This record gives sequence, structure tokens and C-alpha cells, in this order.
Amino acid sequence: MPDAFPGPAAPLVGAPDDDLLHVMSLNVRVAIDDTTSGSPDHWPDRAPLVTELLARERPTLLGVQEARFGQLTTVAGALGDGYRWVGHGREGGAAGEHAAIVYDARRLTLLWWDQYWLSDTPRLAGSTWDHVYPRVVTWARFRDERTGRELLHVNSHLDHESADARERGARVVLGEIASAGLPAVFTADTNAPTEGSAPYDVLVTDGGLLDTWRAAAERLTPEVGTFPDYGDPVPGGERIDWILTTAGAEVRTAAINTWRRDGRWPSDHTPVQALLRLS
Repeated sequence: MPDAFPGPAAPLVGAPDDDLLHVMSLNVRVAIDDTTSGSPDHWPDRAPLVTELLARERPTLLGVQEARFGQLTTVAGALGDGYRWVGHGREGGAAGEHAAIVYDARRLTLLWWDQYWLSDTPRLAGSTWDHVYPRVVTWARFRDERTGRELLHVNSHLDHESADARERGARVVLGEIASAGLPAVFTADTNAPTEGSAPYDVLVTDGGLLDTWRAAAERLTPEVGTFPDYGDPVPGGERIDWILTTAGAEVRTAAINTWRRDGRWPSDHTPVQALLRLS
């Protein structure tokens, strides 16, 4: 598959100029210290691509997974002074990977945010359900200054090994969204496909959330797997990166962004995007 945007590029979705929200989910791929220049993982080589991608797309709400604190400064810097972010590292404080929420503070007023761990002790930093890595949920309540309405954004990164942890995490997220009683978006690297996976059944098939890719009036890109791992995207491959919304949302467009430059990817995951109106 060729580069999606060779040379100077127009945004695939871009900043909305009305009451629509541009939502993006991006697993930025954690910076690995011992990589060398030329390696697909090497963060100093990828950082300019992440910057270019985000500066062009300018989402209203961005759920980021796997980012270390320093990577989040790159993400926020790409979007400019009007953006803010919330979230702690999964080891507590600034330590470890973050599942942060980045938002356009010129439009959205942050009313409240919190973070908890997917475990039997959700307030204990670094805790788990006996899986290897801690997994967190970050959620934030906003007031949209264009519409005056409140909304909830929930962001997470479900476990890559434990199917039980993924299902339990999905149930926790669904419960939090239901209890909030607000229009909501959920962004995540779920480490689970949309077809036949327990998280998808919990959240969408049985839980009633909308899969924005399936609900979109228009899909701006082909359907490909969202974890190409720096290789060519696979047509019809597994979508493990999701944007879900509460029922009643209008999903204008959806996209799986396969942009790269000179064969180099910003991340091993593709960003997923949706332009939507919550109700």
C-alpha cells in the first residue's frame, strides 16, 4: 500500500469548524531506550512524524496509549498552546506508560478528571488482576463551549495477554459510562478484534455502544488492520484500536489513518479517527 499522503498533505479529517467533534485514538508506541537510528521503533526518528500528523489533523479529543511522559510533551507540543492533557503513568505519577486524554482547551472546558487501575484495588498505583503490566483508565468530563453540553471521554489500553483482564476491563468501562449518564466517547487500544471478542461483545453487541467505524455515514479510508507493526496495512485486518460512543451519536465520518513518510511510520499502530456529534 503506498503512502497515504505523499509530500505536503491536507488533513484527512482536520479541525472541525462547527459543533462536530473530531475524536482520535493513537497508540503512539512507547519509546524504547535501546533502539538505534534507523530502527522502526526509534522514537527520535518517529517523533517528527507524530508531530506532523497531529499538527495536520488537530483532533478535538485525543486518546493516547503507551506514551511516556516525554512523548506526551511531543504530542502536546505538536498541537500547540491551546491544548492540554490529563493522565498519570501506570506506575504512578509520571512513571511508566500513560493512557492520557489530550483536548482542545479553547473549545472544551475540563470540569473533572480521574484515573484508576484495572484491578481489585483500583486506587492503588501499579495494581493488576494478576496480569503482567498495570492497565489504567483515564476519564474526563468536559463542557463543550460551542454547544453548552457536557460530555465524557474515557481512554484506556486493555491488556495484551490476558483475555480475562480485557473482558473485566470492558465491563468496568461500560459501568462507568452508564453511571455517568452523559454522552460519551471511549478510545482505546483494546488488544482485541471487533469480530468475536469479549470486549466488543461487552461494550457494543450487548452494551449498546456504537462502533464509529461501522456507524459512520462515510468512511474516508479503506478498512485495514490497525496494528500493521510498521509493515503494510492488511485489508480487512483486525481493528484493535476503537472509538466507541454512546447511543444516539451522529457519526459523520470515520477513518483509519495509514499516513507515513518515505516508508517510515509514526507508530506501529494506525491512528483511528471519527467526526461526530454527541447527543
